[in-house]
Amino acid sequence: MANDKVYIHEFIDIIGHNRANYMHHMTANWSPIARKERNQLCYGVWGTVGTTRRWPEVVNLWEEEGLDGLARSFRHEFGHPTLQNPSLSAWWSRAAQFRRSGVDRVLLPAPWTQTISELCTAGLKSETYAHEVVAVRPGSAWDYLELVREQATPVLDRFSWRLIGAWVTAMRNDSEALLLWAIPNWEQWAARSRRATMTSGSGANRRSHSPPTGSGSCSSTRH
Repeated sequence: MANDKVYIHEFIDIIGHNRANYMHHMTANWSPIARKERNQLCYGVWGTVGTTRRWPEVVNLWEEEGLDGLARSFRHEFGHPTLQNPSLSAWWSRAAQFRRSGVDRVLLPAPWTQTISELCTAGLKSETYAHEVVAVRPGSAWDYLELVREQATPVLDRFSWRLIGAWVTAMRNDSEALLLWAIPNWEQWAARSRRATMTSGSGANRRSHSPPTGSGSCSSTRH
């Protein structure tokens, strides 16, 4: 069955040594209320490995019931004078002590991307994950996802990297994609990175399964 969900991907700028505090606050205090009131599911919460990207940072990913579900979620949150859900007002106040701001994306999934329920049923668990934000020619993002599926996944499968999420960023003229790779352990991350370095000068082989432009980061998940 095709995935008809919609996702929200967030890069969160953390204040000082509060990364673990924010991750707990999000999963323990936001997620249960959001699930009860708007059926928003927590797909994952990660801590960015600072060596691979700006730090300190947390990455959140949420699953919504399609665009109609996201619209209901927006009304639930913004249909108040404070532009915040009243039942989460204490949460917002506490969160302000842990984070400065964030950058969000609304993501539309490739039809073959599994939902969080399907991934949980499958028992997926990895030591680390790679998030890739990829800029492509406007109008070509969906073609890019199919190219990754056909050409990149067989290559990265040799290193046990699994593509668990592939999305196109909404409201950007199909000019950006986001990929999420599950990496079983740090050794497999090193093996893949070593191979990429060895082939970086060889041209066509590497370009066939690498983003044309964009940025990537590694992150460790907190369950």
